[in-house]
Formats: sequence, structure tokens, C-alpha cells
Amino acid sequence: MAVAERMSATKGAILSLLTDAYKRRDRVGLVVFQKNRATLILPPTNSVQLAKRALADIPVGGKTPLSAGLYSAHQVIQKERILHPDVNPLIILLTDGAGNVSMSSLPPQEEANRLADQISVDDIRSVVINMEHAAFDQGLAQNLADHLQAHCYTLNELKAETLYQKVKEEMAS
Repeated sequence: MAVAERMSATKGAILSLLTDAYKRRDRVGLVVFQKNRATLILPPTNSVQLAKRALADIPVGGKTPLSAGLYSAHQVIQKERILHPDVNPLIILLTDGAGNVSMSSLPPQEEANRLADQISVDDIRSVVINMEHAAFDQGLAQNLADHLQAHCYTLNELKAETLYQKVKEEMAS
């Protein structure tokens, strides 16, 4: 129940960001990582309606192939940079930081951290939104943010309007 409530608040903030992105003619893509894979459910677009539809259907819970999600986001951004050289990408990563499915023989956390390091080396800005409940937080989202060289915000720190403002600030910097 708490996860669903947190995700509902986060979706509200993301919808505000999508509307703002549409006004600026930014492109937004959406990668979901669940079960044993990551899926690009919304290729980069400036259609708010397509983004809203994709966002509404995001599942919650289950296994977390975090590294697959990072890999997929990285690939999407690399392709966008070729198609649109003026793109200034920003990954907004909603996670508790606890990956438990690997794409290789590496342990899941190590694999995710290595991919995060590569994203940072490739100069892709990121923001991590820690979805873990404060009582259960093991610092994994913050650790991932450290590898991404990104800010990490907790949902306790952010209400929908604050999350919206923080991500806008990241986009402007």
C-alpha cells in the first residue's frame, strides 16, 4: 500500500514535468525495469498524451533488474544524441537502488554501479529519486547516485510539487 501511495505521488510530479517538457518542446522517454528485463515503453517523444498513457500503466513491485534499466536508458540516450546532437539528456531514476537481477555474471549491485559509472563518464546528468521507505532504507539509492555523480532525493523530502521543482532545477543546470 505504501509503495502504491509513493508511486502515485511520484506519477503526479512526473505528469507536471511532462507538461512542462511539452511547453519547452523537450522529448521524454520512459524505461521500466521489472521482472527480468527493462522495457522502453515510451521512445523519446514530445507527446504528453503518449507519455501520460505510458506512465499510467507502470507496474510496481517484483524483481528489479536495475542494471538492465540503466543499460536501456543509456542506450536510448546514446541514440538520441546521434539523432539530435543538441540534446541535453537527464535521467530521472526512480528506485530504491536495490537491483537483484544481473545481465552478466557480476553481482547485481556491482553491475548496476559499473553501469552508473559509465553513464557518469559519458556526461549524462541524472537525478535519483529514492523510492524506499525511510524505515527500510539501506542507502542503496544514495550509493547509486554517488556512482552517477547525481543528487539523490527521498520521497520524504519531496512532495509532488517539490519533486517537480527539484527536477526542473536539475534540468536548468
